[in-house]
Amino acid sequence: MSKILIIDDERAIRRSIREILEYEKYEVVEAEDGMKGLDEVSKNDFDLIFCDIKMQKMDGIEVLEQLIQKQSDTPVIMISGHGNIETAVDCLKMGAYDYLAKPIDLNRLLISVRNALDRKDLVKETKVLKKKIQKSKGTEIIGNSKAILEIKSLIERVAPTDARVLVTGSNGTGKELVARSLHEKSRRSEMPLLEVNCAAIPSELIESELFGHEKGSFTSAIKQRKGKFEQAHGGTLFLDEIGDMSLSAQAKVLRALQEHKISRVGGDGDISVDVRIIAATNKDLQAEIARGNFREDLYHRLNVIPIHVPALNDRKEDIPLLANHFLDLITEEQQLPRIYFTDDALAALQQLDWPGNIRELRNVVERLLILCNEKITAEDVETYAKPYKRA
Repeated sequence: MSKILIIDDERAIRRSIREILEYEKYEVVEAEDGMKGLDEVSKNDFDLIFCDIKMQKMDGIEVLEQLIQKQSDTPVIMISGHGNIETAVDCLKMGAYDYLAKPIDLNRLLISVRNALDRKDLVKETKVLKKKIQKSKGTEIIGNSKAILEIKSLIERVAPTDARVLVTGSNGTGKELVARSLHEKSRRSEMPLLEVNCAAIPSELIESELFGHEKGSFTSAIKQRKGKFEQAHGGTLFLDEIGDMSLSAQAKVLRALQEHKISRVGGDGDISVDVRIIAATNKDLQAEIARGNFREDLYHRLNVIPIHVPALNDRKEDIPLLANHFLDLITEEQQLPRIYFTDDALAALQQLDWPGNIRELRNVVERLLILCNEKITAEDVETYAKPYKRA
């Protein structure tokens, strides 16, 4: 049952609204002025608030301001018998959900109530989804090995700057996690972090993806499109697998880094961009330079701060922490019964070979979680992780 607060200094108004709402099976609480209304808000969790604008002691605008300052998600419907269209617009601009004029129309009130409560449910669901996404794409780097502690320390020092970073390491080691952590700890954290997987985009489309295109610049360009550089303006652009980028795209990226300007495919004008670049690759870029596949000048532009993420086989002391982290994460994501690793199971995981690195470990933990009951033992690791056992 939804709980609704009515703040109004007119008893007759409170009573009439209350009767309507209680008939619709809502729980109703009354407050005869703004101060008592805020006191009720501090003691109860309301799903919706009605608030009169003209009241003694504290008017409705002040109440609305305080609710907004507290970052309350509860929708507020303002009511008044003295207002006009300007007052209504001002209330909505401040953050009120709706505005009702007295005398209040019954159908208008019920429609506003239902819509406001639906909106509150959507906001709540959105927050839950965002938390899930944040957990699945968290920025916490798990591990206490010397190499990981050095990376964490370097991120703390580098993140607040705009220095370009080149992250290297094998597939599945967590290079994207380093990029996200750098962004979240930077002054750009409130702005977008956009990712481009240079290996996943055909060479003939990578320039359009990065820099955008003008309408008619090629056969399928039916309208103008902004590229990732423009979309990430003020934020961070993560160029993953940059070693697979075409030479022509490399030349344009180099210009963007040098001049902070880009031009869309098929366009004549320059567009200024303010973007921090973080690049990552699993390739040896110096070897690629020797083969003529990567520009040396771009390499030096990107490699201001190098960060190498070690393979999991090189930091096996972190496996117990990682395994328990994934166990908790997957248990919550899939709403599975909570189980635990025995000490011998964690030791057994440390004896395995991990060519797929952290990504592979997560898959094995998920398999063990699904197939085991109550606890995961060394015998379970032997049985279910056999494809990964060192020969």
